[in-house]
Amino acid sequence: MLSDDPNNERAFRALAEIVRRRAAEASGDDDPLTATLDESERQRAADLAVWALGEELAGNPRAWYPLIEVARLSVRDDHEGTLRRLTTATERDPSGRALVDALALLREVGMPVEALGLGTGHWRPREHVPEIARELVLAAVEAGRPLDAKQHLAALDLYPDQRKIATLRDELVHAVAQAEQSIQGT
Repeated sequence: MLSDDPNNERAFRALAEIVRRRAAEASGDDDPLTATLDESERQRAADLAVWALGEELAGNPRAWYPLIEVARLSVRDDHEGTLRRLTTATERDPSGRALVDALALLREVGMPVEALGLGTGHWRPREHVPEIARELVLAAVEAGRPLDAKQHLAALDLYPDQRKIATLRDELVHAVAQAEQSIQGT
């Protein structure tokens, strides 16, 4: 399945789970050379196996999801490599789903400024999924930049189906208003 669609999230996760199990088994207690490995070392071995899988699949020029997963694994140890992988993933996906995942990952790990930089440079509001707006507005709020949040919210005006995003817009208007109130209250 992954050779046909390297971005099949379900197939990637299933294969990654198999790879993790095999790596954990290979570093298990039945091998005298690895019997002394603790749980964190086994987890690292499993992560490295998934990393290798992701790197292998990321060689496909259409693959963006494996790059997101490798970035997730590298985020603590390789800041620049993480951003490079997320940028490449974003550039490979014309729908914007990779950008949503990349922005969410950066926000999850407390990097909203980096999320803003990536999103601002790659978001095409007319063409991409509108979920990017949520990630960008929330990243701007988390970074303490309500004016940026307002600009990203205003960019939703370019989305062709305004009825489809009405609920999203209301949610984001509320988030921006709360951010402005908290800044005025300080």
